[in-house]
Amino acid sequence: MTTAPASYARNRRHTPRWVRAIFEVVLVMGLWVLYSLARLLADTNMDPALQRANELLHLEGLIGIQWEIPLNQLFTDHRILGLAGSYWYATLHYVVTAAVLIWLWRLGADRYGPARRALAVGTLLGLLAYISLPTAPPRYVAGYVDVLSLHSADGWWGADASAPRGLGGLTNELAAFPSLHAGWSLWVALALQLYAARYWVRALGWIYAVGTAVVIVGTGNHWVIDAVVGWMVIIAGWALAEAMGRIPLDRLRPSRWRRRTPGELTERAEPGEASVVTEA
Repeated sequence: MTTAPASYARNRRHTPRWVRAIFEVVLVMGLWVLYSLARLLADTNMDPALQRANELLHLEGLIGIQWEIPLNQLFTDHRILGLAGSYWYATLHYVVTAAVLIWLWRLGADRYGPARRALAVGTLLGLLAYISLPTAPPRYVAGYVDVLSLHSADGWWGADASAPRGLGGLTNELAAFPSLHAGWSLWVALALQLYAARYWVRALGWIYAVGTAVVIVGTGNHWVIDAVVGWMVIIAGWALAEAMGRIPLDRLRPSRWRRRTPGELTERAEPGEASVVTEA
């Protein structure tokens, strides 16, 4: 438990909720812009990206997770499955993540704050990998089919991954490793596991995470190892977010603004100022 002066709590309470909501929207949109601009910093040379993809494929063979061909064939041979997978890949990545963020916001800052921080940290780790390790997805390798391209006439996306028609230049075609589609879906599952009260809601989170991993591989957009490492960066994001939450930031403030211990509040409370107990 930690304590905070009543004035500190009042300032937070008196900030209009709509102002805080706009601030959060700006933060999330800023993260998306950073995600999109990362393509400008990444190397677009296809040869090293294809070589790196082949190295990942070789690594998968060594550890026994080379499942791309049968999954890609499954989504290619069954039109309904391929179309459903295309919509899943092009839509749910953004819609489900945004819906869970809004749900967490409504639950309160003690839940929204750490979860949003974990998502941001994991995403930044993924962006660093995109910039330093551009990797070609399976759809650029002989023997694999671009399922979204097969169904582009039936959806709102074009032939450039899941970008809307005419906006293919806004997507990073070599951002395969790690998969933030997989990472964000695991973030959803973890957030629901931590904060959802109903068992079936938590179960849906895990079904969504596993389903996303299958879809991104089956549609030819990611290697299996991309999904595994995508999960790892989000797990690292949660761990770092928790560590960041434990940093005693109050020590960086001037002593007059520093949160006080219960004893200090009893001995040194200013006239008219009550203490407020908050969760650590």
